[in-house]
Amino acid sequence: MNKFHKIIEKAGCMLDDIAGWGIVVTMVLVVVNVILRSVFNNPVKGVYEYTGYFTAVVIGFAVAKCAAEKTHVAVDFFIEKLNPGLQLAINTLFSLITTVFLAFSSIQVLIYGINVYKIGEVSPTAHIPFYPFIFMVSLGLFALCLVEISKAIKGVVNK
Repeated sequence: MNKFHKIIEKAGCMLDDIAGWGIVVTMVLVVVNVILRSVFNNPVKGVYEYTGYFTAVVIGFAVAKCAAEKTHVAVDFFIEKLNPGLQLAINTLFSLITTVFLAFSSIQVLIYGINVYKIGEVSPTAHIPFYPFIFMVSLGLFALCLVEISKAIKGVVNK
C-alpha cells in the first residue's frame, strides 16, 4: 500500500508542477497581449480563450496535491468535537463518497471531451480544438479521485 500512496503523491506533485507552469504561461500570455495591444494595436488572437482553458487546466491539475496535503478549506468544526475514532470513521466515509462522485465526474467529463472531439468543435476566436483541455480537466479529476481513494485506504488501515 505504501507504494500506491507514493505513486499518487508523485503524480499529484507532477500535475501541480504542470499547473504552476500553466499559471506562468497564462501570465506571460496576458502581459504579451497587453503590450501588443498597447504598443502595436495588434492583440493576440484568442487570448481570452487561451486564458480560460489554461486556468481550467491549472485548477484541475492543482487540486489533487491540494487535497493530498489538506491545504484546502475544510469546515469540520462539528467533527473536531467527536472522539478520534469517530472522526476517522466519518472522514473515511466522506472520502469514499467523494471518491464515487469524483470517479463519476471524471468519466462524464471524459465522455464530454470525446463528444467534443468527435464533432470537431473549436473555439470561436482562435479556432483551436479545446477537447485536449477537457481531457486534462478529466485527468485532474481522476487524480483527485485517486487521492481520495488513498485517504480512504489510510482511514481503513488506521482503524
